[in-house]
Amino acid sequence: MLAMFFWAFVIGGLICVIGQLLFDVAKLSPGHTMSVLVTAGAILSGLGLYEPLVNFAGAGATIPITSFGNSLATGAMQEVQRHGIVGVLTGMFEVTSSGISAAIIFGFIGSLLFKPRG
Repeated sequence: MLAMFFWAFVIGGLICVIGQLLFDVAKLSPGHTMSVLVTAGAILSGLGLYEPLVNFAGAGATIPITSFGNSLATGAMQEVQRHGIVGVLTGMFEVTSSGISAAIIFGFIGSLLFKPRG
C-alpha cells in the first residue's frame, strides 16, 4: 500500500513538474500550458498509454489535468464504436459533462460570494 502512495506521488509530481517547466522554461501562459497537458493526456489515451499509467499510479494520474484529456478521448472512442463519427462529439461531452457543469456552477457561486481584487 505504501508503494501505491509513493508512485501516485511521483507520477503526479512529474506531471506537475512538466507543467511548471512549460511555464518557466517555455514561457507558456496558463491557458496554453493547460491546453498542452490536456492534449497530451488525450494523445496518450489514444495511443493506449494513459490507462496503464492510471492502473500504475492511481490518483497520481487521475487528479492532474492530463486526466481530463484522457476522459475526452476515452469517451469519444467509446461513442464512435457505438454511433459512428457523430459519437466523437457526443462521447466527449457525455463523459465530462458533470465536471464541466460543476466548474461552471461553483465558479458562478464563487463570483457571487467573493469580490475580485482590483
